Amino acid sequence: MLPAYNEAEALPALLNEIEFAFDEAQIPYEVIVVDDGSSDDTALLASQASFHMPVQCITHVQNQGLAGALRTGVAAALAATKPGDVIVTMDADNTQPPGSVERMIQMIREGHDVVIASRYQHGSQIVGVPGYRNFLSFGARALFTVMFPIRGVRDYTCGFRAYRHEILRRADEYYGDQLVSEKGFSCMVDMLLKLHRFKPVVGEVPFILRYDQKGGASKMRVLKTVFQTIHVLIRRRLNLR
Repeated sequence: MLPAYNEAEALPALLNEIEFAFDEAQIPYEVIVVDDGSSDDTALLASQASFHMPVQCITHVQNQGLAGALRTGVAAALAATKPGDVIVTMDADNTQPPGSVERMIQMIREGHDVVIASRYQHGSQIVGVPGYRNFLSFGARALFTVMFPIRGVRDYTCGFRAYRHEILRRADEYYGDQLVSEKGFSCMVDMLLKLHRFKPVVGEVPFILRYDQKGGASKMRVLKTVFQTIHVLIRRRLNLR
């Protein structure tokens, strides 16, 4: 599932990589692209890709932010899957390699409920990310490890994840629309902390973050995201729903 906002520059290359990776691994799949009110050709390109690969494009008339796109995508993915299936979320900017998904799915088959593509596992590499972003990510990892440790998790903020259908279904039935409630990029952290209620088995795989392949400028407002993430952490640490 791909939340996408003005990703016309990156989306075609990413969809081609997804098609190649899944066909090579012989894994049946469907791509759900949530076009979050883009002003470019994101929706058009996603629709064109559906002629040669299984792509469903859902379009928001107005931009709702990452949380809104993720909420729509999760609902669509749960409706399209069944127990035993795997739901994968990843960025639409072509910075996260679809080739890692096969290993993530294998770990789900081996007994994990959630698998995170982690920047902090041995074998991972980060290419092209500004130094200050690396510093903030490392600081976030240290803070979460101390204040809200989750077994098997080092990378709390990366949205490149694989979920067993059943764990997302349980969370969706419990939280409803509030499963993805935080605004901005902090919604990925909040979703992981909410899933912790259900005692999932969580694991990580290394991956190569290719920021040098990113299409267009970053949409993350760094300082705002930092404050939102800290706020989420404090609320969850105090067991506030």
